Amino acid sequence: MERRVMSLRLPVPAQEVLLALFITVMQVQGTMVRNAGEAVQRPLTDLGNLGYVLLIVSGLVVAVRRRWPVPVFVTAALASLVYYLLDFPDGPGWLGLFVALYTLAAYGDGRRSLMIAGVGTSVLAVVWLVAAADIEPRAAIGWVYFRIGASVMSAALGESVRSRQVIAAEAQERAELAERTREEEARARVGAERLRIAREVHDTVAHAIAIINVQSGVTAHVLDKRPQMAREALRAIEQTSSRALREMRAILGVLRDDDGDGDGRVPYPGLGQIDELAAKAREAGLDIKVEETSPTAPLPSAVGSAAYRIVQESITNVVRHVGPTQVTVALNPGIEALEIRVTDEGRRAAPDDDSADPRLPARHPSGTGSSAKPGRGIVGMRERCQLLGGELDAGPIPGGGFEVRARLPLAPTGSRP
Repeated sequence: MERRVMSLRLPVPAQEVLLALFITVMQVQGTMVRNAGEAVQRPLTDLGNLGYVLLIVSGLVVAVRRRWPVPVFVTAALASLVYYLLDFPDGPGWLGLFVALYTLAAYGDGRRSLMIAGVGTSVLAVVWLVAAADIEPRAAIGWVYFRIGASVMSAALGESVRSRQVIAAEAQERAELAERTREEEARARVGAERLRIAREVHDTVAHAIAIINVQSGVTAHVLDKRPQMAREALRAIEQTSSRALREMRAILGVLRDDDGDGDGRVPYPGLGQIDELAAKAREAGLDIKVEETSPTAPLPSAVGSAAYRIVQESITNVVRHVGPTQVTVALNPGIEALEIRVTDEGRRAAPDDDSADPRLPARHPSGTGSSAKPGRGIVGMRERCQLLGGELDAGPIPGGGFEVRARLPLAPTGSRP
């Protein structure tokens, strides 16, 4: 039904032409009927039918009111001034003028249009009052005040419509801006979530593969001579891979939740799993010692999870690049921040082994610079710290070995995605 009504609606130019014709007919016919049988000072036929011409011009000019609101108002106002100054008979010859005033205020540019309307109305009021100075009977002067008041009301109505249109346009613009902002924010959240998932997957898989690699090497070495030790190594491989799969399900659970409520997801690991992490590292051949101070208050989950991943990645680097050695993990939760320190004694090698720590950039042949970038492990740990407003340093220590030092604020400046 609505589509049928829309299809029957005339184009805007046709509507404007019909409105102009209607106003013209009303002005001419209304003036003739009102003054029929009465004596007038100047009939419409005087001066070459000038009265009819002024009524017709002030009506037909309305057809282009939307395109040229100011010229239309000026034309209608001049026609009215000449009409009443020449004492043509009164009647509804002001319809086109009122429509022109409304259009000027409604479709104009605000302040300038209002100034033109105000000045024009003032001039019209003065001319109308002067022309009606000797009007008879005196009660007929009420029509002059009516024209003045109607002119002001037409301009006020047009300004009201313009203001509502401006407010609606601004509201629409704000809504579109808000929609674009929401879309950009949603894309940013998706990107941050992808980065977080990629980081979690990297840490989980890298740690598990490093442990499995060491245990599989032990199994291959002792399979024939010491089957019991090989069996224990295989059991460690099974437990490590099982735990890695559970963590992978927890990490990727955000991508698929059949129930829609998140039930059944494994919580992200935190400081409570550090001892279990250390036990797995011992099975991989590390002599690991955990020095942990109990926090005075529960740590934020984001801080605990980040601390676990930093320790996990540090241990993974030791297993992958150094092998069996002594490692110290120190966790010191203070009032404002959690301090983490993971130190290893370095590779247990012969005295003539001066190979560089593979966790560091490769040295240029000249020995004065770096020709390769650090591994993604240290970069990922640093990104985790920066995400929470913390900082991380990693590098060799005097006397051999490597140390990772991190500081995580307990009231992070950023939040985990």
